[in-house]
Amino acid sequence: MDTAASLAISDITDADVPTVIALWHRCGLTRPWNDPAADIALARRGDSSNVLVGRAGGAIAASAMVGHDGHRGWVYYVSVDPDHRGHSHGRAIMAAAEDWLRARGIVKLMLMVRGDNTKVQAFYQALDYAVQDSVVFSKWLDGRPPTPGMK
Repeated sequence: MDTAASLAISDITDADVPTVIALWHRCGLTRPWNDPAADIALARRGDSSNVLVGRAGGAIAASAMVGHDGHRGWVYYVSVDPDHRGHSHGRAIMAAAEDWLRARGIVKLMLMVRGDNTKVQAFYQALDYAVQDSVVFSKWLDGRPPTPGMK
């Protein structure tokens, strides 16, 4: 049986990119207005962000994009392959993201969860994350109209 201890976590490699993108699609994390390949390339471009992958039995079972802006850390695209759920891989990949940020002197981690995703909200609450009273604003800097569903 897989356990969190058997999840080998490392930085994403070029060869991992297609598998990670497929995982994100399988987990419902992608949106038409976000190009996951471009997001991965941008995360890998500098020292302030990366994509972590967790392997179980040699197969990619989990991932998380982690980064910081010099003040706060952020985590995106947290995913666990549906075939590997129930083995604490979500906890393990989040712990690795937290460790990545701590190693860079970042003391606060932020993440966003869609309002209707109550199952994932419960996961983060079980990991001692708290809901903050904040409003998130966004603007496309390339001139696109607001993301569908945004006010």
